[in-house]
Amino acid sequence: MRPLAATINLAAVRHNASVVRRCAPGRKIFAVVKANAYGHGVREVVTALHDDVEGFAVASLEEAAEVRALHAGARVMLLEGCFAAAEYQYAAQLGLDVVVHSPRQLEQLLESKLPRPLNVWWKLDSGMHRLGFAGEAVRALYPRMQAAEQVAELNLISHLACADERGCEQTEDQLEAFLGLLDLNFAQRSLANSAAILTIPAAHMDWLRPGIMLYGASPFADISAAELGLRPVMTLQGELLGCRDVSVGESVGYGAIWKAQRPSRIGTVSCGYADGYPRHAPSGTPVWVRGQCVPLVGRVSMDLLSVDLTDAPDAQVGDTVELWGQHLSVDEVARAAGTIGYELLSKVTSRVTRRYFAN
Repeated sequence: MRPLAATINLAAVRHNASVVRRCAPGRKIFAVVKANAYGHGVREVVTALHDDVEGFAVASLEEAAEVRALHAGARVMLLEGCFAAAEYQYAAQLGLDVVVHSPRQLEQLLESKLPRPLNVWWKLDSGMHRLGFAGEAVRALYPRMQAAEQVAELNLISHLACADERGCEQTEDQLEAFLGLLDLNFAQRSLANSAAILTIPAAHMDWLRPGIMLYGASPFADISAAELGLRPVMTLQGELLGCRDVSVGESVGYGAIWKAQRPSRIGTVSCGYADGYPRHAPSGTPVWVRGQCVPLVGRVSMDLLSVDLTDAPDAQVGDTVELWGQHLSVDEVARAAGTIGYELLSKVTSRVTRRYFAN
């Protein structure tokens, strides 16, 4: 078996859910488990959180059906709503909560003959300008939606564009736009993502939507997950497959983009971009070997990457290599690679073995 695995600590997922509870006591939680629970395994994460959260949020009917099969009683939200008119029938059969973010979706919903009405989350475009209705449209259409036989519970939802930038004026404007509609009789409200859960109590509302914080990464560029009390969930580990000495001026890897500036000892690691490691990660990106960080060197290839072991003389073939996880945060790797932890976690591919434990 190829020596590369993502070890998933399900106890850490539950711990991180408890941090959500401490930040916003009394609120309900939609745990965001779209994209295979950000690469961690939706089946295992939903099972781990079965009794810890009230609901789960996903991106498609296929994801929703998988969650519903795992949890008959949880509320399951379709974050982007239904993509075709026929999907409302299936959503009703599954008992889903459905976001409505466009006039087309609204008309399709109101024209549907459903076996039972749906809990509807009406999406307000409070300023992100991605999906949703303007506030004036929500107010004008409210009587029609409230009276619709297809709607069991009419709720209000929006999404914050800059909650991860503390003190951003746009967040204040979005919060004001959201609060400005609460004279309408919505049953439930939801606004807070991970960043808002951690730092904006005014955005907590009735339901929270934690995503990245559940998986032990930080939504902030300037606050680490550890400082937030979060525990890493995924540890991606490979193995040193080879070690070799290279002389000054010799190159390593495709394109010969890295050349040794000193006599160097180079290790080859069993991980590459086909496993989800970012091909664009530059030389110097940290990798954890033998109790210390060593720098990536050269271009990441499909199955392998290289590291400079010159300052880790005890490292040898067969040693475990941590690409991110328990000792090296995914956020630190992401910063070095010019991306975010969300992308690294969700892009770990299916060929990487997942191993689960819960202690």
